[in-house]
Amino acid sequence: MKFEYFLVLGATLLFPLLISFHPRLRIYQAPLRLVASILGMCVPFWIWDAIVTARGHWSFNPEYVVGWNMFALPIEEILFFIVIGFNAIFTWEALNTLVGKRR
Repeated sequence: MKFEYFLVLGATLLFPLLISFHPRLRIYQAPLRLVASILGMCVPFWIWDAIVTARGHWSFNPEYVVGWNMFALPIEEILFFIVIGFNAIFTWEALNTLVGKRR
């Protein structure tokens, strides 16, 4: 199924994205920091992923990706690091809020 990777990304993102708008979490309080944090994690992994894919150490099954590429990587792989970065920040903020470590 061509959209399987997209479906997994969407399922992974759905709950954190919906809950991230809760006012106590304040994830979007500093949007530039949020974007910088996610991109700061993504860029090195995109570069590494592109290198190992070009060298043949890693590949993507064409049956599970739609075929749109960016930086020689499937768009799903580009989005993977964005989604995981956002989910990591969401988890950090949610745990800090629940545990009461917020200032």
